[in-house]
Amino acid sequence: MSWTGFKKATARAGTQILMKTGQVERTNDRDFETELRRYRTMEAAATKLQKEAKGYLDSLRAMTASQMRIAETIDAFYGEAGAKDGVSRSYKQAVTDLDAETIKALDGPYRTTVLDPIQRFCSYFPDVNACITKRTHKQTDYDAIRAKVKKLTDKPDKDVTKLPRAEKDEQLAKAAYDQLNDTLTSELPQLIDLRVPYLDPSFEALVKIQLRFCAEAYSRMAQVQQYLDADTRDQYAQGKLDERVEEVLQQIRDLSIAGTI
Repeated sequence: MSWTGFKKATARAGTQILMKTGQVERTNDRDFETELRRYRTMEAAATKLQKEAKGYLDSLRAMTASQMRIAETIDAFYGEAGAKDGVSRSYKQAVTDLDAETIKALDGPYRTTVLDPIQRFCSYFPDVNACITKRTHKQTDYDAIRAKVKKLTDKPDKDVTKLPRAEKDEQLAKAAYDQLNDTLTSELPQLIDLRVPYLDPSFEALVKIQLRFCAEAYSRMAQVQQYLDADTRDQYAQGKLDERVEEVLQQIRDLSIAGTI
């Protein structure tokens, strides 16, 4: 920060303290404050959307990676028994293909149609926030010189040139503040309204990508189902699977080496 910038920052900090104590009147614009609240709400929602959209892709990768680890463990658990009917190998192949083909095929389109557009939208926030900060600075400068003019008017100084100079500075400060204030009050609503047509294509792409992933996953799991025991499927549908599990557990209990189970 330059020396000039440091002096301005110090002066503004002093003005803000005087505002808190009621010695300097603060300029308020209700229209701007309303639009600023709407903008902050949108900014927070868009930032969260960017985070969650990235998290969704990471979650898909984590899920398929977990499925692959489960499949490898189940295949090892079944051993030759699983190889005979093909169920464990079929499941392992299905989740491997889901990870290798579906997830990787969706990665590029998801980034292009969902992540990148949301990120570009959020990239405008720093510039908008810088403009809002600049408006605050101009508002503080205007309030400070306005208070100075009021003081010189109420209690004229011996130097009669001080009041005209202060009044001129007040006009310049007001013009600078009004320009930024009017620009933001006019353009913030436009930015907020543009969020819907901007996000619509990405939202549509998100739904289609989710649909494709679910359809691919269902299709691959359906292929595995043909290897499952028909009786197991029927018992599950009839709510009798617990009985079958208990029967197997009882057989384990009957083993002498597992008699304490």
